[in-house]
Amino acid sequence: MTAHTVEVPEDNAVFGQTTSAFASFGYSAAVRAHGLLFIAGTIGRRADGTIPDSIEEQTEIALRKIEEILRLENLDTSALVDVTSYHVDIRQHLPGFIEAKKRLVRAPYPTWTIIGVSGLASPGLLVEIRATAAYPDGPR
Repeated sequence: MTAHTVEVPEDNAVFGQTTSAFASFGYSAAVRAHGLLFIAGTIGRRADGTIPDSIEEQTEIALRKIEEILRLENLDTSALVDVTSYHVDIRQHLPGFIEAKKRLVRAPYPTWTIIGVSGLASPGLLVEIRATAAYPDGPR
């Protein structure tokens, strides 16, 4: 199997200082294999490392990071085929998540699984989103 690791440049404006998490936690932002792009769980931490209080802003930041990874691979959100999001206090925050998602995700829609969790890696994080995209020339 041939796999390609997608590197997010350290000076990337969307990710900012949060690119250090890849090395610190020992994972890749995304990996391309078999015509698919597997994007690691993405959180709504600002480029300066701070965490917004609102689910809307966290969702927007996480989705913008996914858009940036797609852009680095010459793709856009129409390439997304499967998305899973993990939510703290899902009943409280789902309406705000859905509103932010509606503003940023357009048809054709990927499959999407929404899962409630008791917590994420850092206090204050409310959502984490992982995604899979397909390259246009990938296997069908």
